[in-house]
Amino acid sequence: MKRYIPLLSLLLLLLAFLTVFSTRMPSDTYGNQDGETGFSTERALKHVKAMSTAPHAVGFPAHKEVRNYLEQQLQSLGLQPVIQQGYTAGDWGNLSRATNIIARLNGSGDGKALLLLSHYDSNPHSSFGASDAASGVAAILETMRAFLASGTTPVNDIIVLFTDAEELGLNGADIFVNQHPWAKDVGLVLNFEARGSGGPSYMFLETNGGNQALIQEFMKAGVEFPAANSLAYSVYKLLPNDTDLTVFREDGNIQGFNFAFIDDHYDYHTALDRYDRLDPSSLAHQGSYLFPLLQHMSQVDLSTLSRDSDMVYANIPFFGLITYPYSWIWPMFFLAVITYIVLLTFGRKKQLLSWRGMAKGFIPALLSLLVNLLIGYFSWTVILWLYPEYRDILQGFPYNGYWYIGAMAALAAALSFIIYSKFDSISIADKLPSVILIWLLLCGALSYFLAGAAFFILPVFALLAAFFIILHPKETDPIVLALLCVPAIWIVAPFIEALPVGLGLKLLVTTTLFVSLLFYLLLPLLDSLKLHRNLALLGFILFLGMMIAAHFRSGFSEEQPHPSSLVYLLNADTEEAYWASYNHQLSSWNTSYYSQTQVDDATGVPIFPSKYQSGFTKVAAAPVKSLGVPLVEKLMDTLQNGQRILKILYRPQRAVNRLDIYTNPVQLNRVKVNGVFLEEDYLGRRGSRLLTHYISENDVTQLEIELPVNAVLELSFFESANNLLSHPEFSVPSRPKKEIPMPFVLNDATVIMKKVLYE
Repeated sequence: MKRYIPLLSLLLLLLAFLTVFSTRMPSDTYGNQDGETGFSTERALKHVKAMSTAPHAVGFPAHKEVRNYLEQQLQSLGLQPVIQQGYTAGDWGNLSRATNIIARLNGSGDGKALLLLSHYDSNPHSSFGASDAASGVAAILETMRAFLASGTTPVNDIIVLFTDAEELGLNGADIFVNQHPWAKDVGLVLNFEARGSGGPSYMFLETNGGNQALIQEFMKAGVEFPAANSLAYSVYKLLPNDTDLTVFREDGNIQGFNFAFIDDHYDYHTALDRYDRLDPSSLAHQGSYLFPLLQHMSQVDLSTLSRDSDMVYANIPFFGLITYPYSWIWPMFFLAVITYIVLLTFGRKKQLLSWRGMAKGFIPALLSLLVNLLIGYFSWTVILWLYPEYRDILQGFPYNGYWYIGAMAALAAALSFIIYSKFDSISIADKLPSVILIWLLLCGALSYFLAGAAFFILPVFALLAAFFIILHPKETDPIVLALLCVPAIWIVAPFIEALPVGLGLKLLVTTTLFVSLLFYLLLPLLDSLKLHRNLALLGFILFLGMMIAAHFRSGFSEEQPHPSSLVYLLNADTEEAYWASYNHQLSSWNTSYYSQTQVDDATGVPIFPSKYQSGFTKVAAAPVKSLGVPLVEKLMDTLQNGQRILKILYRPQRAVNRLDIYTNPVQLNRVKVNGVFLEEDYLGRRGSRLLTHYISENDVTQLEIELPVNAVLELSFFESANNLLSHPEFSVPSRPKKEIPMPFVLNDATVIMKKVLYE
């Protein structure tokens, strides 16, 4: 039997890895058999399908159709939806007329209201918005249906809010929080989002105070599949995006929970965000949060959820969230340090440790960490060099991205094994002090700079327990050591995948880093098995296999289409025209437009702002077309209180979707557009861009600008219509099925550029 113990211990590790990824979310049939009073994934999917038949961004024809559908669905639940509409430019200088859909279910009490939140607009101009965020809207509709069917009378009022223009700058949330009278009644928000089309839904807290009461009530709700940890919000804040809930927290001091799935990032904001690409399990995970939370939070006093104290928390398979207060962070850390010192003293006293051996133990530890960090840091650069077409996937996560994550994890593990195999002469007892010290230094730094990550001290205690066993060689049992490895796998392993998924493959270094750190935690078992070379070989085989698989999946196809872009730019002042593209690798569809001599310096061609700071990569001369030059009218130019006041009316002469306005370097004291003032903070950091107006129903743009008396103002207008493929003046063919419109950038548009000088 003893000869099978190493195999059994490795199987135990494998089982621990499998449970991490197999227990984190419900099945795609979650709730389908629970009857009328339970959440049904199947019923929720019907809403997603109905809302995602066409792109429905602000100003698009399908936008109104989705709004009408949602009003009808709320009415069918016995609710009375109301519409809130208004202009806002938010914090980003993105003006739009947002149309919110709001309904309220009165509770039996008079306390704070619970608000259920998601947005119903899709991203311009090609996203069908199935995941982002029809899935969130569907989860709310189905949960409210089940809640009402149960006959439960809530204590708290329940407000349902489907915001508009979230994709343009959180505009719908802005007008609700700052203008709607119900906003002051809200005590807690549950917001449902997506940044991909699959994977587990992560919970992210947003609060201006402590999280203790929120976490305690979250746990009381009995959520079955919590995917959350107190490090998540810190990582979330590093991402280049906010959610509607951010407006509630910043402008209304209203706290809440975000729930968002983020896998399959390549579908985000693209024409692939369709009903058939949405993972039903991800929608089910949203429902598994909302259904119990609605039942619980509709009954508790929401005014008691604001406290200054914080909790460290992390989800563990089978155990849910484990939590402890911030006040325990440093006592736990120092307990680990003291335990470490005691074990070192004991080992030295028993002559099981030597200073020379421990010093040598740092060599493989630091060498493996350094090598893996270097490989992880440069891996994405090398991948882009090998496959430059990935640059056209602006999200930084190609279709085969998971294969690269797996490959780099396997390589990092293989290198760790091979490096440690070169130091077999060092005893395991002498190797452990170095890795424990590295983990203690890391935990100390995290406790000081990023307290939410303090839960990483938990597997360190398991490592110290393993060190204790190693120092009692007669009592060493591989199965016990394997069991002590389980906490490390359950807590650390998810970050190997989650961080590069959340932050993009440019940070594949997080994968190799966490593999190294996890290897340290598993070292007591792995080193005692004396299988370094065999496991290194297995790691290299897995690495090569996954890289080969990634290569064969690196091309573009109907399932993995190439994002392509084409824009027509007409300079109304110089009567010159250009073709422009954001593609680094031209596709079969747009390459013919750049067969002419490309323009190196196209004066006046803008770099339209985008989430990923993308600019035109190719510009070529194009024929001049008659598109209908807009009218710019000066309504007023006067002096008031020592300042110059300009009123300007911009009126399009064709159907348009967007207007970008830039200025020369000039101080602007105040700017009002369509009755809305741009924020002073934004004016101070805006650069040359003044604003972007996402236009509904071909509305005009009216500016009122206050500037110094002697200032010279030059306004550059860039009027865009998403009609390049349908305009009768052009003969641009439809894209082949192996291509999709490139997201995040202006695309498939005809743009008229016009400058006006006000001296």
